[in-house]
Amino acid sequence: MKPIIYLDHAATTATRPEVVEAMLPYFTQQYGNASSVYGLGAESKKALDQARATVAGALGARPEEIYFTAGGSEADNWALKATAEAYGKGGGHIITTKIEHHAILHTCEYLEKRGVAVTYLDVDERGLVSPEAVRKAIRPDTILISVMYANNEIGTLEPIEEIGAIAKEKGILFHTDAVQAFAHLDISVDRCHIDMLSASAHKFGGPKGVGFLYIRRGVKIRSFIHGGAQERKRRAGTENVPGIVGLGKAVELAMAEREATVERVTGLRDYLIDRVLQEIPFTRLNGDRKRRLPGNANFSFQFIEGESLLIMLDMEGICGSSGSACTTGSLDPSHVLMAIGLPHEIAHGSLRLTLGEENTREQMDYVVECLKKIVARLREMSPLYEDFVKNAAARD
Repeated sequence: MKPIIYLDHAATTATRPEVVEAMLPYFTQQYGNASSVYGLGAESKKALDQARATVAGALGARPEEIYFTAGGSEADNWALKATAEAYGKGGGHIITTKIEHHAILHTCEYLEKRGVAVTYLDVDERGLVSPEAVRKAIRPDTILISVMYANNEIGTLEPIEEIGAIAKEKGILFHTDAVQAFAHLDISVDRCHIDMLSASAHKFGGPKGVGFLYIRRGVKIRSFIHGGAQERKRRAGTENVPGIVGLGKAVELAMAEREATVERVTGLRDYLIDRVLQEIPFTRLNGDRKRRLPGNANFSFQFIEGESLLIMLDMEGICGSSGSACTTGSLDPSHVLMAIGLPHEIAHGSLRLTLGEENTREQMDYVVECLKKIVARLREMSPLYEDFVKNAAARD
């Protein structure tokens, strides 16, 4: 069996051994309910407070502004639905983009059915939204601007600081889905004027099923999950102590190693991108060439189907993706690739490779050689490529 080369870190990451080790006592020894008054529960409460402080420190926030959730999707839903409820007065207007994660887009669709107006802004061919377009979309009833920090498919980093400044100037709440960016990039909620921010632990070496929503002090949104008085009466349900401890440990490790990791992974990413673009014809890079997540490389290969490419890569031990992990199985082309202007036939031939700390230059060489062979083989079977070659020969 061939060794696995994992290049789908945007979908999920392995839980780091140090994180697992930190979590284990809270399953079997320090298992007390953090809302209890006795000593065993107090130990759990102390662990939650420590994790909350660690997360807050990574954002330049206050610990009391961090609310733990079951992941990024819950945090996104909470930010949008609770803002609409608290500030919309039965209506209101939200500004977002056409390339958001479906946790945002589908929530916006839900809110539209309940009287909230939503503007979905276009992006350019690199996936960038214009801050000026955000400014022009603002209406008297605009209650929220929600723009992702970094796109999960093409890796483009959005102009969050500029958009946040516009939101602050206009007195409008600003939310960012930072699921792909948090712990990988230097994020300051004050510098970027962010009022709410969503993140998920399993994107940076933490466990699945836990995340958080940052809510700036003074933002008056209510509970999303009702029940008990946990999370300062804003998020009911017994706290997932082991998961939250794991999240905190993963943040601690990521912050300590971020600078070196970003430098190394960015170098590998650029090496991979350069080789693929130079050695495989009729290939394009999706997203901004420089303004992108450190480990993201998203390509479109003309004349082939992405699904076939993924299957053949898997046979070579390479794990990749055709886009968002949340839309696997869909036959529709990526909404992100369509939004940046790709035609259906090219969007269908996309491949997302997202790198992590454990990947090596030797692995990148192996991936490129496999890609060259697989793409050539698929094109040999493609009627579209055959027609293209014939037409090119006829022109010559």
